[in-house]
Amino acid sequence: MKFYYVYILLCNDDSLYVGVTSDIDRRVIEHNVGKYPEAYTNSRRPVTLVFYQDFTDPNQAIEFEKKLKKWSRVKKQALIDGNFDKLQDLSECRNATHHKYKSDFEDIE
Repeated sequence: MKFYYVYILLCNDDSLYVGVTSDIDRRVIEHNVGKYPEAYTNSRRPVTLVFYQDFTDPNQAIEFEKKLKKWSRVKKQALIDGNFDKLQDLSECRNATHHKYKSDFEDIE
């Protein structure tokens, strides 16, 4: 069975990089040796693998990667730390019109 991996790297400048690959070990090595000079990680080496999730469906892996790339650093860090309570809290909608807060908002109007 072939696996696809969504991964997060901690870069030398303390930034986080999100990627997807079918060979996690090879890809981390490529990041660290600077195989692609134009890559984000090239000037931020060495990098350290801090998280990965495997998938059997490449489309699911790609969708998860796209989702992670939109997350804040705090939310990515909660995932890396395995702090799922914080991750859930950070994922909640905070809009005043959200159903969870709607009754409170209506009282203000």
